[in-house]
Amino acid sequence: MIVDLLYASLGLVILLLAGDSLVKGAVNLALRLGIPALIVSLTVVAFGTSAPELLISVQAVLDGVPGLALGNVVGSNTANILLVLGIPALLKGLETKNCDSKRNYVQMMAASVLFIALAFSGAYGWLQGLILLAGLAFMLISASRAAMSHRREMVAIAQAKGKDIDEAVLDEQEDLEGVDPDLPGWKIALFLALGLVGLPLGASLLVDASTNIARDIGVSETVIGLTLVAVGTSLPELATTVMAAYRRQADVAIGNVIGSNMFNLLGIIGIAALVGPIPVDPEMLRFDMWVMLASSFLLAPFVFKGWRMGRRWGLAFAALYVAYVWAVLA
Repeated sequence: MIVDLLYASLGLVILLLAGDSLVKGAVNLALRLGIPALIVSLTVVAFGTSAPELLISVQAVLDGVPGLALGNVVGSNTANILLVLGIPALLKGLETKNCDSKRNYVQMMAASVLFIALAFSGAYGWLQGLILLAGLAFMLISASRAAMSHRREMVAIAQAKGKDIDEAVLDEQEDLEGVDPDLPGWKIALFLALGLVGLPLGASLLVDASTNIARDIGVSETVIGLTLVAVGTSLPELATTVMAAYRRQADVAIGNVIGSNMFNLLGIIGIAALVGPIPVDPEMLRFDMWVMLASSFLLAPFVFKGWRMGRRWGLAFAALYVAYVWAVLA
C-alpha cells in the first residue's frame, strides 16, 4: 500500500502542476488572440482550475469506478466549506461584512438542491448530465452579464479619472491569474503541452492508486473519493483562501469556494455523466450529500449578515470536518 500511496501522491502533484500549467498557457494564448480578459476569466480560468477534478472524474468513469468520481465531487464541496474556509479563519480570520456574494451563494445552494434531487433517480446518466450542464450554462451567462455590467462601471470610472479604455483593459488583464504579457510563444506552447499531457497522466495514476488503496484497506472507492482524493484536489483552493485571508480579501476566499463548488456539481459530474453512467451509492444519498448541503447552509449568516468568521468559527468548521471524515472512515 505504501507504493500506492506514493503513486497517488505523485499523481496528485502532477495533476496540480499540470492544471496550473494549462491555465497559464491557455490564459496567455487567449489574450494573445485578442479574447477579452473578462471572457477568459469566466471560461478558461474557471475550467482550467477545475481540470484536475474533471480529469479524475472522467478517468474514474472510464476505469469502471464511478463511485470515486461522485465521492470526489461531494467530498470536495464539503472540504471546501469546512476545511478550505475553516483553516484560513483559524489562522487569520475572515471579515465578510463587505463581501457581495449573495447572488452567487443562492446559485450554489440551488445547484446543490438540483444535484441532490437528480441523485434520487439512482444514477447520473446522460439526461441528468445535460440538466446539470444546462444549469452550468445558466450560471455562466448570469456571471457574464454581471461581469460585463461591472466592467462598464470600471471603464466609466477610468474615463472619469482621465485614463483611457486601453489602460483600463490593461489593469483588468493584470488582475487575471497567470497572465504574463511578455511570455514568448514557445513558452505558451510548452505550458499547454505540459498541461494537456500531465492532466491525463496524473489522473490515471491517482485513480489507479486510489482504487488499489481502497481494496487494500477494505473500503469502497467512494470512501476514498470522499476523503483522500477530495482533500487532495481541494489543496489549490486552500492555498488561494489562505493567501486571501492574509491579504484581507474575504470576498476572494468565499467567491473562490462558491465558484468551485458550483462547477464541481454542475460541470464535472455533468460532463462525466455523458462519458458513462454514475450510480449513486445509497449511503451517500442518506448521509454525505446532506452533510454537503448542511455545510453549505453554514455560510448563510456570513454571506447575508456579514458575520466575522473568526478563529472560533474556524476551529468549529475544522472540527466538524474531522468529525465527518471520522464518520466516513468508521
